[in-house]
Amino acid sequence: MSGTGVRGWGFTDDRGVEAEAAARPTRVLAYVRAGAALLDLGVTPVAVYGSGHDGAEPDPAKDGGLAVAGVPYLGPGRALDEERLRELRPELVVDVTYDGKSPYAVDEELLGRLGVPLVALSVGNDLSLPAIIGRFGELGAALGAPEHGPGGAGVLAEAEEAVREAVAAAGGGYGVLALSGGGAEQVHLARPVAWPELARLAGLGVRLLDPGPGPGANWLTTGWERALALAPALVLYDSRAHASRPEGPERLPAGARLLPWNPETPPSPAAYARFFHALAQALAQALAEPPRT
Repeated sequence: MSGTGVRGWGFTDDRGVEAEAAARPTRVLAYVRAGAALLDLGVTPVAVYGSGHDGAEPDPAKDGGLAVAGVPYLGPGRALDEERLRELRPELVVDVTYDGKSPYAVDEELLGRLGVPLVALSVGNDLSLPAIIGRFGELGAALGAPEHGPGGAGVLAEAEEAVREAVAAAGGGYGVLALSGGGAEQVHLARPVAWPELARLAGLGVRLLDPGPGPGANWLTTGWERALALAPALVLYDSRAHASRPEGPERLPAGARLLPWNPETPPSPAAYARFFHALAQALAQALAEPPRT
């Protein structure tokens, strides 16, 4: 819940922790994924930070519109410079959580020393994709986002309908495999039920391929021969900077199409609409064109 009454501003995050401030925060520091979502919703962060996978420069796959908007990137969240943050004077930090207990990319002790409240919103499979997007919408509204800001729910509904139409036209026969390249010797195959956007696509009729039994809750780490054996017609490949791109016949079946997939897509209607429209187009092209050999 949020409010701007006598007690000031408050918002209860997905850990059940209420962040409080004397007034609505205007200087928001955010994890890059959360910051890109807030920007889509009409709230511009004063700066963003990355995760342990990120380096000194922002990952273009995760940046969204932040660079174009001139939002500074401060480097990995757990290596943030305390003095620089004091100069930045953030009034609120927004992170994500996968376990509903801890923020993913920032050091809570540092924020405690600075006296800055933290909001951590769930992006794990404990919530559906609509619920995740809805929670970011609630936070955006609490931070003053316009009621009918850019990229509202309607754009995502249109994209989902495009996916349904593409699946219907294809007859549901095109297997789709999501993966993250781990180099020449191994690949991480996504378990569709573990990823809210993949679960949502499955609900729209997309035939997501499951890698099968083995260790790993979100990914099955294995050799590229497993990806070959699943014979996907379309591969959603992790487009983040730390993942390797799947290429070559030793990794994928001949004719398999590739589509970039950011497993950290900003949780906004506009961002997921872009991804869903791209997937619908890829399915339509697969139906219209003969397989490449």
